[in-house]
Amino acid sequence: MKKKSMSLYSSIALIVFVIFILFGIVKIMQINTNFTKQTGLNLITVVKLILNGGVSLKETDNRVNIAIFGMPGGIHDGPDLTDMIIIASLNMQKPSVTLLSVPRDIWSDTLKDKINSAYHYGEEKKKGGGIVLASAILEDVTGLPIHYTMTLDFTQFENLIDLLGGVDVNVTVGFTDTEYPIAGLENDLCNGDPKLLCRYETIKFVSGIQHMDGITALKYVRSRHAEGDEGTDFARGRRQQDLIIALKNKVIALKLWFHPTLATRLFHAAETAVDSNMTLGEQLTIGKMTMRLPQSSIKKISIESLLIVPPEWVYGRYVLVPKEDFNAIHTYIKQELL
Repeated sequence: MKKKSMSLYSSIALIVFVIFILFGIVKIMQINTNFTKQTGLNLITVVKLILNGGVSLKETDNRVNIAIFGMPGGIHDGPDLTDMIIIASLNMQKPSVTLLSVPRDIWSDTLKDKINSAYHYGEEKKKGGGIVLASAILEDVTGLPIHYTMTLDFTQFENLIDLLGGVDVNVTVGFTDTEYPIAGLENDLCNGDPKLLCRYETIKFVSGIQHMDGITALKYVRSRHAEGDEGTDFARGRRQQDLIIALKNKVIALKLWFHPTLATRLFHAAETAVDSNMTLGEQLTIGKMTMRLPQSSIKKISIESLLIVPPEWVYGRYVLVPKEDFNAIHTYIKQELL
């Protein structure tokens, strides 16, 4: 009888144990399903990310094109104008990336305005329509299909750079800008000063490697009133590319996997500063690839030589238009991609 009782209890315990295991598996599957929907990751993908590869990405002809739109945000004039427009084109067959800066002042016949206003007009029509319209206009200008987008809020991006401890940027050409606008003073009457000097500050950068905190880095990439060529949108586009490379180098140098607390803080700061239509899985897959790239596999290109400034009476303001047509620009870009 005692043996029977022990056997009965053992069987019951085994059944309970199996039920608990099955219940645990079901819960894990439920959590994993929700997690997969939100992030694009599953257990197999996590293993693949650790060992090699990652999730499947949207691509065309072995290329993944990511549009990066930077906006002033906050209390700046035109907070939803995309003052920074860059396409990062990733070659998935021969791991490399080409950074293409697109001047914000290019005229769009579709918009009847500059391309940097596309996001604003899209949002006016429908919430979420800004990124759709901005991407469509960018495809028209460059001839590249846009697979993913990232929008950066400059006012929040400062904090992200500061959390990194600043970045080391290679200033290829030094410059001085005596008319850098001071946030919040755009409409100040300056006590009747006809030159409205109180609205501006003077900023200066010397050539060479410069360590920049968040606010300094943003001044560097947003400056538009320097003398000579450094006052053009083309120079600003080059500086924006330089900052992206500096950020990449800093993240690699920090070896964040050894600093989980900092990594968590950076993740939350990035969530605030950056909005993207990529899942976490797609972001990690792309991030893993780009972080491994040597400097020789990163190319910066510009379409400056293919654009001209027409007489102001044609459009009533400063704009840029193709020397020939947009087809010529499309052909040039495809030839220059790594």
